[in-house]
Amino acid sequence: MKNLANILTITRIIVLPFIVVLFFIPGQWSAWACLTLYAIGALTDFFDGWVARKFQQESEFGRFLDPISDKIFVMTIMLMLVASGIISHIWVILILVIMMREFLVSGIREFLGPKNVQMPVTKLAKWKTTAQMVALGFLIIGDLSSFYWFAGIILLCIATVLTVITGWGYLKASIPHVRG
Repeated sequence: MKNLANILTITRIIVLPFIVVLFFIPGQWSAWACLTLYAIGALTDFFDGWVARKFQQESEFGRFLDPISDKIFVMTIMLMLVASGIISHIWVILILVIMMREFLVSGIREFLGPKNVQMPVTKLAKWKTTAQMVALGFLIIGDLSSFYWFAGIILLCIATVLTVITGWGYLKASIPHVRG
């Protein structure tokens, strides 16, 4: 449990309450501080897996906690953006689609785990995550400039399209194992 990869995963969860608090404090300094902490948390999503593979630090604890911390991190940020009104009206559908896909894929993995069926992350799903993370970063500072908000929404639209494509791919790949 005490290795760099797991520490990075845990860091993502630890910075989250600070991100939320900073987000709701008015002012530019808090918006930029929030974005900085968010970027640190988002980078841990990349580096925890890289460190685990590169330095043979893969562990059961990491395999368990990493996907959970990813979902807690991203869904908290999305809910925070909706609660604040930065994402509102029709754009909330993007958040709903992303969240539904996350629950669907998690459910598929949970169901297939005891059957010893692996559902590895695809390259397209990694691009989805990247677009989503960058989009959320822009939206965190979306109140500072319409450019940031617009860039965030465009990237969130791209992430949502990739979300649907990858979600469908995981669902299709799971069907033979669910029927049995």
